[in-house]
Amino acid sequence: MQYFRRKIDEFLENWKTNSDRKPLIIKGARQVGKTESILHFANKHYKNVVYINFAQEPHYKEITHDGYSAKDIIKHISLINSDFNFEDFKNTIIIFDELQEFPQIATSFKFFKIDGRFDVIASGSLLGINYKVIESNSVGYKEDYMMRSFDFEEFLWALNYKEDSYDVILEKMKSLKPFNELEIKVFSNLFMDYSVIGGMPEIVKSYVINKNFEGILNKQRELILDYKEDVRKYASGIEQTKIINVFNQISVQLAKENKKFQISKVTKGARFKDYFGCIEWLNDAGVINICYALNYPSIPLRGNYDSSKYKIYFADTGLLIASLDDESQQDLRTNRNMQIYKGALFENIVGEALVKQGYELYYYKRENSTLENDFFVRSKDNLVPIEVKATNGRSKSLRELIKSDKYPNINYGIKFCSGNIGFADNIYTFPYFCTFMLRRYLTK
Repeated sequence: MQYFRRKIDEFLENWKTNSDRKPLIIKGARQVGKTESILHFANKHYKNVVYINFAQEPHYKEITHDGYSAKDIIKHISLINSDFNFEDFKNTIIIFDELQEFPQIATSFKFFKIDGRFDVIASGSLLGINYKVIESNSVGYKEDYMMRSFDFEEFLWALNYKEDSYDVILEKMKSLKPFNELEIKVFSNLFMDYSVIGGMPEIVKSYVINKNFEGILNKQRELILDYKEDVRKYASGIEQTKIINVFNQISVQLAKENKKFQISKVTKGARFKDYFGCIEWLNDAGVINICYALNYPSIPLRGNYDSSKYKIYFADTGLLIASLDDESQQDLRTNRNMQIYKGALFENIVGEALVKQGYELYYYKRENSTLENDFFVRSKDNLVPIEVKATNGRSKSLRELIKSDKYPNINYGIKFCSGNIGFADNIYTFPYFCTFMLRRYLTK
């Protein structure tokens, strides 16, 4: 089966070259491609691949029967499967998959690191992982990597676009030279297709291979059902119903004009303190992205937000669109019938792109005022407000944030819209498809 290049590939290559490498835990939502990428890397670099899947082969949970030392675990693995070869340890990698089914194995990472003979990678869906247990069992003796679904750049790789063909995007952003008609048409269409199908590997591959959208909506809805089934599998008792109720409300509440998520709308009598753990659960599972309200638009961001006020976005916009009407995919691609929901979709798209570049999400709305801004990110010296416009209209709030002496950390802003590149009143305007280049642009 064809392997599609992912950004984790470079991370894994760098991890292997580190002489002091620790056991690696690759986290992420279900079906974002963790196992496929790990096995691709392992088969490329190791003669002996010891792959253990705790969900498919639960009897491997017995390998810690005599303790967590590397020696004892290897002994018990060999008892279960004598075909595994541990003698050539420099060419052997041990992979523990579906970690959420047996998080206790993380206790062994300390001893594998001390032993030093074997490379170890563990992987699992965040659904059901009590990561605090894993952290406490292996703190200081493991490294983490968060894997997400395809971003737009990986989507372009899957379509065989080479780096030089979209390096032009960054160069245009830096020089503020507008895209020509062909460039903006091609990249806008590609970005819209990506937004509609989302970044889940199975769906991206279907699109790339078949060159159409046939069957994609059904695959997306199957994934949504799988997420809900995992809630029933891993969440306990009444929390299952609460988590699913929150999940079902996300697309509904994004339709509101202010898009702030209200627990009181989830179910009658719902209170924040009773439901926030459910939202954390979905966030830890990699299913949603939370955008917190800033108390005031200033830096630092992490010490300046209200944890009780937030918006919730889908971690994969394709799954958000799949949760709407059957016709919504076509509506977005043809730019019709979306009305107020169009703004929600583009906010979700930009928020997803920011998270996949390593940003946390924050917004600001001033009490008793129309001043509101969609996202904020940090550059080296500035707080940068980001506005997402469904159309290339005026940016009253963005202009006020930049011009007012009340916000000394803000010197310029960025607007993503359906228009071309532009600059006026210290606002840089870029097409939506430029979002995936934002971190590199701000770094430059």
